[in-house]
Amino acid sequence: MSRLLLVSNRLPVTVKADKDGVTVVRSMGGLATGLSRPHERSGGVWVGWPGDVSRLTDAQRAQVESQLANLRCVPLYLSASEVNRYYEGYSNRVLWPLCHYMLDRIPRQDRDWEVYRKVNERFADLVAQQYRPGDTIWVHDYQLMLVPGMLRQRLPEARIGYFHHIPFPSSEIFSTLPRRQELLKGLLGADLIGFHTVSYVRHFSGALLRHLGPDTDIDRIIWEGRQVRVGAFPMGIDATAFETLANDPGVLEEVATIRGKAEGQRILLGIDRLDYTKGIPRRLLAVQRVLEREPAWRGRLRFVQVAVPSRTQVEAYAAYRETVDELVGRINGLYGGVHNVPVHYLYRSFNERQLVALYRAADVMLVTPVRDGMNLVAKEFCAARPDEDGVLVLSEFAGAAAEMSSALIVNAFDVEAMADAIEEALEMSEDERRKRMRALRVQVKEQDVHWWTSSFLTRLEGLPAVAEQKTAGGPEVLERMKAAPRLHLLLDYDGTLVGFAPRPELAAPDDALRELLAKLLARPNTSLSIVSGRPRETLEEWFGALPIGLHAEHGLWSRTRPGQQWRMLDGVSFDWKGPVRRVLDAFSARVPGSFVEEKTASLAWHYRLVDPEFGALQARELRLHLAELFGDQPLDILPGDRVVEVRPKGVHKGRVVGEATAGLPPGTLVVAMGDDRTDEDLFASVPEGGLTIHAGNKPTRAAYRVNGPGEVRKLLGGLLAQA
Repeated sequence: MSRLLLVSNRLPVTVKADKDGVTVVRSMGGLATGLSRPHERSGGVWVGWPGDVSRLTDAQRAQVESQLANLRCVPLYLSASEVNRYYEGYSNRVLWPLCHYMLDRIPRQDRDWEVYRKVNERFADLVAQQYRPGDTIWVHDYQLMLVPGMLRQRLPEARIGYFHHIPFPSSEIFSTLPRRQELLKGLLGADLIGFHTVSYVRHFSGALLRHLGPDTDIDRIIWEGRQVRVGAFPMGIDATAFETLANDPGVLEEVATIRGKAEGQRILLGIDRLDYTKGIPRRLLAVQRVLEREPAWRGRLRFVQVAVPSRTQVEAYAAYRETVDELVGRINGLYGGVHNVPVHYLYRSFNERQLVALYRAADVMLVTPVRDGMNLVAKEFCAARPDEDGVLVLSEFAGAAAEMSSALIVNAFDVEAMADAIEEALEMSEDERRKRMRALRVQVKEQDVHWWTSSFLTRLEGLPAVAEQKTAGGPEVLERMKAAPRLHLLLDYDGTLVGFAPRPELAAPDDALRELLAKLLARPNTSLSIVSGRPRETLEEWFGALPIGLHAEHGLWSRTRPGQQWRMLDGVSFDWKGPVRRVLDAFSARVPGSFVEEKTASLAWHYRLVDPEFGALQARELRLHLAELFGDQPLDILPGDRVVEVRPKGVHKGRVVGEATAGLPPGTLVVAMGDDRTDEDLFASVPEGGLTIHAGNKPTRAAYRVNGPGEVRKLLGGLLAQA
């Protein structure tokens, strides 16, 4: 396998300093465990922050760097200010609540963005320094969303993956973020973008449509001429390690102790970081509701809630802790006694052995976040139950719910329904408990963390290498055009000379374009033709006075000089228009903001004014419907930029090249520029030795590429500059 460069906010290590010196210890956890094998096998390096080492002496820091080098870890040191503003600030005060749908927790002012961007740049610079040709780069999580795009700028040919470990919110929620476009463009620097669930993939695709508008299928995006793949890769755990630990004699002894102390009681268990996304207050209220409505359970339930301290410097977390403390006190005050309380609340960290003992001792595991990217606790619980007993109550808002259908799935916002699920779990027969747990364990063991790592890297490394993209903005292309003895330009209009307007009639040429065309025509030995999908009446109105060739409706109508009669291609039938028009009108009626444009021999359904996600879905449905109804007729059904166009087969822009270039003196350089699928026929028909230039980021047969109308005009303006 290729060398793997792993990039994450934290290195998978803990730095410990004491009177005897300083040591670097490998961390335990899903990501560190899952990536350790490919990290070792590939001989790669891991780039990240080693934690706060500001108190270490120079000698101690040298020791740390030596030990990190032995572990093939490359540290990126962050100042206290950077940690406060990049990590605790933008990452955890803005991105974390946004991705978990907690908009009320986002600060009113975005003050930490610039530090977030600069730290992402530092990560990208350090990775680029470590990179060798052929390496695979895998960037992890929301703290580093800009890094893939920054790496693409520095390493255009690199193979880059990115995995988002938290939820990706719906496009409406993501739209509230002021820096939404920068973050999306950052992610699109990757070749493969991974999420835990298909719903997150769909949300990401919707956000792209809404804010960047690239051509997209749900698993494939065309961006700046590259194919970016998107997929769901549900993360797993080291199931074998948890199962082995669950059978350890020392752990089994601890299990017996826990159960002995709860003799005569059923054990409910919750294990979470103390984070406002985990749903602990509602879970406590559900336990309280069980005790309220079923007095028989009073004294017979022991709810053990482990709350691991988290982000204690963030104000929102301190307030959340107070809320949880008050609820625990209230419930224990209401239903506790001198010798027993229903809620055993443990605000501290536990090691893995202690957690596994709790998992195996519990009768019911409550995993009820109000939003969670995956939630590996649910999977750990199942792996730690080789006895095939215990019931998992799981929130539908955890990513794990998409896989773990044999759990009792609940709405974590519905306290009454959670109380019902707790009672159902407590009263469930042994046969059903074992049946459900067996199914859950099969899934957890088959799709463990090593499966997750392998599936992502196999997909990433199997993608085609990034092809070299030529750019038309370079001096090479401009000089070739300027050096030609004669030049003929074949120019598309919409999307090439002008940007797209909400309605076709609003895209008339501006004064700057008229001036540019006039100067090009005054340039010695230069001629041009406009080859457009516009009706001939529109082109005549806009450009009829200029000494240029005009070709309308994708080549159906042509005239090569002013005053010449427009001529239509022979053999074009219009019999299909009535039935197709009725279908398009029906779609237009049901999709507010869409409309139908009719030309001589084509029909176009425009959805530029429609919500981007809804419009794209309707356009796909329309294309499928048209193909089903008219698949046996000689028609082309073409997707365009917020448009679906139907035209007769054989009517395309390539048909005009011969007529447009007829009579040109030998040695004339023919240059074609266009931006969408209809211009690919034009490019294919350009005479050998000509130049083809695509304006945009779609796949193209054109030899060169610019980024849109602005760069097209800049390139054409370059022809007018004096040598």
